[in-house]
Amino acid sequence: MTAQKKSRVLSGMRSTGKLHLGNYLGALANWVGLQDKYDCFFFIADWHALTTDYADTSAVKQNSLEVMLDYLAAGLDPERSTIFLQSHVPQHAELHLLLSLITPLGWLERVPTYKEQRENIKDKDLGTYGFLGYPVLQSADIMMYKADYVPVGEDQVPHIEFTREIARRFNGFYQCRGRAVFPEPQPLLTPAAKVPGTDGRKMSKSYNNTILLSEPEASVRQKLKTMVTDPARVRRSDPGNPDVCPVGDLHKIFSNQETLAKVDAGCRSAGIGCIECKGWAADAMVTRLAPIQQRRKKYEDNPKLAWDILDAGSARAATVAEATMDEVREAMHMSQQYSPPAPGAGGSGGK
Repeated sequence: MTAQKKSRVLSGMRSTGKLHLGNYLGALANWVGLQDKYDCFFFIADWHALTTDYADTSAVKQNSLEVMLDYLAAGLDPERSTIFLQSHVPQHAELHLLLSLITPLGWLERVPTYKEQRENIKDKDLGTYGFLGYPVLQSADIMMYKADYVPVGEDQVPHIEFTREIARRFNGFYQCRGRAVFPEPQPLLTPAAKVPGTDGRKMSKSYNNTILLSEPEASVRQKLKTMVTDPARVRRSDPGNPDVCPVGDLHKIFSNQETLAKVDAGCRSAGIGCIECKGWAADAMVTRLAPIQQRRKKYEDNPKLAWDILDAGSARAATVAEATMDEVREAMHMSQQYSPPAPGAGGSGGK
């Protein structure tokens, strides 16, 4: 019997350096769980990093390595997934160019995150063609591998719909041997824990409130000691509410049921103080991080192992990408091969 072909999944993260718990619980942990069910392609988006950090590219290579170390530490397996570096597969740039030629300007200007980031990132000049057009590059990343699904949270669904629109537009203009070149990818909604940062806001490098996957234990404990808590609990004797406390949210993510029960009862009755509560949260977090950090150390001690895996994955990805581009070029009558004209047809017959 022939084994049923697995559906293909693709996703990636920008080259921003070491990943934090928000990256892990928001996406990476879900990717690890997809590896046996799907044909997985996961990449490091170093070109995407340049859409905002183009003025200084000196850290991009090291940042890409740090992301790769965290990918492997979290459990992405090169035997079960294709892991690659975006810029090492130059076909992405070619497809991005061709898609940009058919993408209406109005589509880009209505992308929700475009205006949001222009308003929120004030310290960089984002008035560039590359920043406006990054959703097209993102679509090229997805379409290149004919991904069936893209694992995302609900806030990213508009980006997948944008890609579906581009795929429909391309297929409407061009066909390869009488058939559409690109499938329309579907969002694969994945559960994502909202991890609070040390200041109570969403964990984000832009807020400088993160706990890294590679954070040393002493640093984890120190950061949690200064973490904000229930604002209504001013004194040790005041009862608190763990449901409105960022530390309480961390317990819900990392702690076992026994600890959760102690936190809930102790906080509401003022039977425990915030320092004790934070210590329990640190215990649970350190326990969760320990195996991840042990796997990371193997590659930290020999980073060439990680680069070799990345090079091999990029070569595999490039093979798939070139097959897609062969179809794209043929559909657009830009194939490098000469095709004689059909009998009675006009023109030179070259494609």
